[in-house]
Amino acid sequence: MWLLSTVVSMLENFLLYEEQLVLFISYSMIVCAVVTFLWLTGGAKAAYGRYHHESVLTEFSIPARLAWVLQEIPSFLIPLVYLITSFASLPSPNIVVLSLFIAHYAQRSLIYSVLIKGGKATPLHIFLMAAMFCTGNGFIQGAWHAHYATFNDKWFYDPLTWTGLTLFALGAFVNVQSDSILRNLRRPGERGYKIPRGGLFEYVSGANYLGECVEWIGYALCARTLPSFAFAIFTLCNIGPRAVHHHRWYIEKFEDYPKTRKAIIPFIL
Repeated sequence: MWLLSTVVSMLENFLLYEEQLVLFISYSMIVCAVVTFLWLTGGAKAAYGRYHHESVLTEFSIPARLAWVLQEIPSFLIPLVYLITSFASLPSPNIVVLSLFIAHYAQRSLIYSVLIKGGKATPLHIFLMAAMFCTGNGFIQGAWHAHYATFNDKWFYDPLTWTGLTLFALGAFVNVQSDSILRNLRRPGERGYKIPRGGLFEYVSGANYLGECVEWIGYALCARTLPSFAFAIFTLCNIGPRAVHHHRWYIEKFEDYPKTRKAIIPFIL
């Protein structure tokens, strides 16, 4: 009984400061986005995937498939719990916004991770940072849009809402299509890297990253809340530079790499 009452008391205290915690994490995410952008554009590369290299920090790694499931699933489960427990009293716009976020992470944690073919192991410190981010992000998106976000009666008729929904759908399609292209680059038994072909890879090296950026910009335009904008900003600052790194890596590795292909924005960057 003592343990149960302690847990209940902790939850009550947590809920007491839930709104302040969401705001704190959201603003912190924006600050971290700026720092991450400066770090990555300064030449640093996150040490996973093709940039994985042996060091003290990479001595302990987790298989790619397992890492993806465990690190991404908090962003699926936490907002799902918020949606289920608040569903009866939630207005339709809140349900729509939460459902968009949950749908993405259902695909990312339960489908994408299972479809991974091989893939380099994820260093433990990278996994822990990703899991921490997904836990915090799942919390702020779920809590805010279930308990605090308010939308006016014209939300469904607002052009920004439909622009956001359209961008989210287009971004999700490009993201999933691009992931499929990357998964199927190599035949069974083949190793090494190849030049991606098809879809938006004909225009940019980071088609999967472009899709994800468009998706979360759409989500932010649809929700128009601090947590949604914080996440969109962090996504752009994090995977935008990674797409540029990929582009330079392809150019250095393949002499016949398409000259007209850009990094992440067709015809521009």
